[in-house]
Amino acid sequence: MSADATSQADIDKEIAAIADDYEASQAAGATPETRTRLDYPPYRSSLLRHPTKDPVQADPEGAELWAPAFGVRDVDPLEADLTIQRGGEPIGERMVVTGRVLDGDGRPVRHQLVEIWQANAGGRYIHQRDQHPAPLDPHFVGMGRCLTDAEGRYRFTTIKPGPYPWRNHHNAWRPAHIHFSLFGTDFTQRLVTQMYFPGDPLFGLDPIYQSIVDPAARERLVAAYDHDLTQAEWATGYRWDIVLTGAHRTPVEEDPA
Repeated sequence: MSADATSQADIDKEIAAIADDYEASQAAGATPETRTRLDYPPYRSSLLRHPTKDPVQADPEGAELWAPAFGVRDVDPLEADLTIQRGGEPIGERMVVTGRVLDGDGRPVRHQLVEIWQANAGGRYIHQRDQHPAPLDPHFVGMGRCLTDAEGRYRFTTIKPGPYPWRNHHNAWRPAHIHFSLFGTDFTQRLVTQMYFPGDPLFGLDPIYQSIVDPAARERLVAAYDHDLTQAEWATGYRWDIVLTGAHRTPVEEDPA
């Protein structure tokens, strides 16, 4: 069945069947499945994108000979403000997104490179493959980066992204989200994940979000609105911590099924 012929109702049935199977496994005492399923049939292209062969051991020292290096002087603090990069005010809800990068024991991960990229308020990326009829914002690039501080904190000022259509099935829409990329102590330790916004009505319809079949693990991808972080007459505030290891780790795209 082609993507155009597959309805949202078809996808909903597939998602519900997988969720029912998972709930039954939990009732039978199975270990909670907190990682992203890479082979998740409702997410059609995951069948083509997920690994089908065993990993090949790479020489990390060899990779680092060709990988870029990042230090405090390589990342300008202004790169964390996505609202000032194109010489004018971008359209949309200005917001601050902040949180801490932590290990499984709650210790801060210091001087971690954090990168984000996102759609604009109309739900469109500046990318040649994104041609759906939403406006491009001449004052918004949608990319930023920063280093975590001594307490593991990151902070970005940006515009709340809009939902956008994709071709997984007929009338498919992605919930609003921001992509996060984190680097560890070397270039081979990259993690990629997505942050979502509370109360999004598209959560239950989205195969990518639902490919994390454990409800508690999915919730760890949702930021919290923080009124104390919100700035009067300037920006709303959202807080989202990223946990790299342990039982409460943030699901990432590279996790094996």
